Amino acid sequence: MESKKMNNLETGTTTMGIVCKDGLVLAADNKATAGHLIVTKDTKKIYKIIDKTAMTIAGSVGDAQAMVRLLKAEMKLYKFNENETTVKATATLLANVLRSSYKSFIPEMVQLILGGYDINGPHVYSIDAAGGVSKEKDYAFSGSGSVIAVGVLEGDYKKDMSMDEGVKLAKKALIAAKERDVFSGGIGFDILKITKDKLEWIKV
Repeated sequence: MESKKMNNLETGTTTMGIVCKDGLVLAADNKATAGHLIVTKDTKKIYKIIDKTAMTIAGSVGDAQAMVRLLKAEMKLYKFNENETTVKATATLLANVLRSSYKSFIPEMVQLILGGYDINGPHVYSIDAAGGVSKEKDYAFSGSGSVIAVGVLEGDYKKDMSMDEGVKLAKKALIAAKERDVFSGGIGFDILKITKDKLEWIKV
């Protein structure tokens, strides 16, 4: 499933990041497709980058996984030089890499959500293939099923949600997307809870 096949493999996808009172929830479905073929129903779409920062992926799997590997390595070097990392610094670095690829006419076909918890609290960023960065106050979403999931997020999101409420909302939004978007689904969902103290993975 390398090279040419990997380049054609897409996640389809519904992913999201939800800011809560005490942290952040990242969530994603598990289906990967190549055209109208379901290649796998258990694809990983949330990756820890460093410390309490993680990223969701949508778009070309090969491009997205390459970005994950590069960002992990670059942030290790950043931490070595600066002693600590921030979500903003990670988002800026990722955006610069994507912008450089875009300007060189070799764009990375990805749509990413970066979220985490640092000394300034929880943060979530939407980052596009051209290196555009948007810090979201409440929630971020990406992928083919996001047009459905966002209706649930807009209707049910509230300020200062608890982490449990955030997980419940993520599940509801993912279920809605799975029911209406043919490219979203798979075997359950992956959810990552990020707080000041830890990262907690939940398989639903």
